[in-house]
Amino acid sequence: MNKNYYAVIMAGGVGSRFWPISTQKFPKQFHDMLGTGNTLIQKTFNRFENLIPSENILIATNKKYEDLVLKQLPKATKKQLLLEPAMRNTAPCILYSAFKIYNENPDGIMIVAPSDHWIENESEFLENIQTSFDFCTENDALLTLGIQPTHPNTGYGYIQFKQSENALKEVKNFTEKPNFETAKQFLESGDYLWNAGIFVWSVKSILKAFETFLPEMFDLFQKGNTCYNTKTEENFIEENYACSENISIDFGIMEKAINVFVLPINFDWNDLGTWGSLYNKLGKDENQNATVGGEIIFRDAKNNIVKTQKGKRVVIQGLNDYIVVEKEDVILIFPKDKEQEIKQITEEVKVKFGDKFV
Repeated sequence: MNKNYYAVIMAGGVGSRFWPISTQKFPKQFHDMLGTGNTLIQKTFNRFENLIPSENILIATNKKYEDLVLKQLPKATKKQLLLEPAMRNTAPCILYSAFKIYNENPDGIMIVAPSDHWIENESEFLENIQTSFDFCTENDALLTLGIQPTHPNTGYGYIQFKQSENALKEVKNFTEKPNFETAKQFLESGDYLWNAGIFVWSVKSILKAFETFLPEMFDLFQKGNTCYNTKTEENFIEENYACSENISIDFGIMEKAINVFVLPINFDWNDLGTWGSLYNKLGKDENQNATVGGEIIFRDAKNNIVKTQKGKRVVIQGLNDYIVVEKEDVILIFPKDKEQEIKQITEEVKVKFGDKFV
């Protein structure tokens, strides 16, 4: 394996739209959401291990999830964890990881990816990553992966690219979560892709971009140059990380830089952001009901997703297009077309039942 290849798995989110399974204490990336025997973060780590040395796979997560990460990823060591003492969006953790990699290997090429994506054809995914690594090894480029859109989804960001014969396209602009009519126009135009939130670049290129477009953040993290990969790293991050601007890599860098490229990819992908997105990826019975965990009898019921504890027996009658989730002492029964409201309902749960339930 190429020792210059690195991965940064972003695993600090809460996934509140997957409540009640996903909570502040135990977020969705640490759950086996698909019933495969592996949690989402385990699947992501194992996927990258086919191309990248396991010791070069870093995990950026909240400090409170340190034990969870080490328990679920036995091949990872504490040295590979980037423990964020505060939530500051994606730009700070990417800059932190770039400095950490650069201080170990200035020739490093890194991929940054979320911990909770579902990818159908992993071999094709790895071929795409190899193509991206090759390109970024030879070019001063900031590369993102773009998914061929299949429908006018309003929950994803979109990337417009310049038409060319090259496999990798220059990016024209980014659009964050358009309305339905705009998303329809994007699909019809043929030059838009879904933004997968997966990035590839050399550490030299991304550090240069931060120095140019987010100089204050760059200066803040550069102060720790002598600390990265040493015993003093944790103290430096603890004292300085929260001072960084709360901004995404998309807004902070990608929308401003001119050396941005996209690789259009065709493998089946889903960001598993909601119960509905999980439903789309699960096997279903003849009435389009999907089940994870339990044994269900459906009577006069269609298009439901039911997730319960393993071995739980459930009978559902007369229910259509619903999310039913049972977890220990919490049950959620919610219409699928209102699933975006689950994130808001957790605030009411917190007030009525207490913090431990969210």
